[in-house]
Amino acid sequence: MTPEDHLLDIGCGALRLGHKAVPFLKPGHYWGTDASLALMRHGRLTELPDPTQLPEDHLIEDAHFAFPGIPDTITLAIAFGVFTHLPHQALQTALTNLRPFPNLRAVLFTVFLSDAATSTRQPDGVVTHPDRPPYHLPEAQVAQTIAAAGFAPTKLPTLLPRGQVLWSAT
Repeated sequence: MTPEDHLLDIGCGALRLGHKAVPFLKPGHYWGTDASLALMRHGRLTELPDPTQLPEDHLIEDAHFAFPGIPDTITLAIAFGVFTHLPHQALQTALTNLRPFPNLRAVLFTVFLSDAATSTRQPDGVVTHPDRPPYHLPEAQVAQTIAAAGFAPTKLPTLLPRGQVLWSAT
């Protein structure tokens, strides 16, 4: 990511990434979505050294991954720790709805992986499930979902907290 990129932070919450990305990016280049507008507004006021760096209208309440009002200038999207708490359909919907963004180079997101049809203990102890949060998905299903949305899937080797696996959809 460079300061010239236009970042969409999906599930940004109280700006756990935003508080670092907003000062790094050129003004107006950060957009955040979350199911809770109140949480994003709170993060804007309490986490940013200068809340005026992030226009309030760049925080979009969006529980359905429809991305209303997000400009087509977006070049990168990230969803860290979002799809671990939602059924597989949410990932399908998000990727499908991101595909029309003409300048989008990559979507980065995390999931837990397991082929098990039952609960699974991940490498650093968290127990994931196929049918309730925190969810896990088979690796082949993640790759297939990315490809079906029109992106090229890449599982990245980055080590992440709690055994989450980072994927890139380009």
